Amino acid sequence: MRGKAGLVVGLAVGYVLGTRAGRERYEQIKTQWLKVWNLDPVQEQVGKVKEFAKTSAMALPSTLWDSAVKVTKAASGKDTVGQKLDAALKVSKDQADDVGRAAKTTAKAAKDAVEDLVEEATDDAPAPGRGGA
Repeated sequence: MRGKAGLVVGLAVGYVLGTRAGRERYEQIKTQWLKVWNLDPVQEQVGKVKEFAKTSAMALPSTLWDSAVKVTKAASGKDTVGQKLDAALKVSKDQADDVGRAAKTTAKAAKDAVEDLVEEATDDAPAPGRGGA
């Protein structure tokens, strides 16, 4: 289903960009696109994507901040300079792993959400030639 939706979108964009029908046809296509864009189901999906982006975007920075705090604490102890450096390096390595995991988790969640939205949108779309726009 994902490939079909991508093909349809690609063909539509290619047609709009490469049309030789002139400005009038372009304006017709643009008007139809805006009608579709402003439909409640489409805007509902846009809202879901925005909400997901807000929540997912906050996960990685908080992990980065926590990591920076831990490294700073490790480097500011009462030990010798060498011991502080060793502690900071050890904590940095551990925190780098945490940041990497958080980044992978966020990327996977984003990918899954987009796939779900595309699948949901293609499942709800009318079949070609069956009363669609």
